[in-house]
Amino acid sequence: MMRALWTAGSGMRAQQLNIDVIAHNLANVNTTGFKKSRVEFQDLLYETLRAAGTGEGIGGAPVGLQVGHGVRPVATQRLFSPGSLQETGNPLDVAIEGVGFFAVLLPDGSTAYTRDGSFKLDADGYLVTSDGYYLVPEIMIPPEAQDISIGPDGTITYLLDGEREEGDQITLVTFSNPAGLEAIGRNLYRDTGAAGTMEEGLIPGENCGTLASGYLEMANVQVVEEMVNMIIAQRAYEINAKAIQAADEMLGMANNLRR
Repeated sequence: MMRALWTAGSGMRAQQLNIDVIAHNLANVNTTGFKKSRVEFQDLLYETLRAAGTGEGIGGAPVGLQVGHGVRPVATQRLFSPGSLQETGNPLDVAIEGVGFFAVLLPDGSTAYTRDGSFKLDADGYLVTSDGYYLVPEIMIPPEAQDISIGPDGTITYLLDGEREEGDQITLVTFSNPAGLEAIGRNLYRDTGAAGTMEEGLIPGENCGTLASGYLEMANVQVVEEMVNMIIAQRAYEINAKAIQAADEMLGMANNLRR
């Protein structure tokens, strides 16, 4: 009977984590470039009371007798399916249509990666993120430039002294396994080595996605889907609690037995 208590308890802990992940997805439904996560589970160790193929019959028992010990979460996989594009009309807002990440330089000198293309110009004319992180490679636009435009291939053009000029080009980075990236907050990811082969300096449209200026990629969270998942997790949590209650009542009955 004690086995049932611990087994159902593991189910409640697992569903609590599931609800936490779902809540995080819903909280970021309007976060630019956000990618939702899902929890993956595995069953725990089994106690073999009788192994298959053993016994007195010819060939032994056709099936074994095993009792499991519950469940555990093993991964929170991030899903990099595309999000919908929202038109902003701001030429410095850039969405990636397809695979790829923008590379940005962190204050400690390391490089992070993001799908959030809501860029701004700093006081020196450099293209930066909302936190002031420089793109890699650095993109500089003259402060006096007008009518700035970013092409699908990342080429930046602008009017300078009445003439259309071509400036720097935004490049992208791809990973063979983007789910292996580590989310560090602020819409940023860090390479952990588990993300597989990294290709950097890619021209948009060549083995990676293209750029859409004047648009932002919204979160790939589907509210209805998350609400359904939340109801399923809530019911699973409830039924595990019922299992604990049933086991406790059975223990109480055994405890109250009289000769």
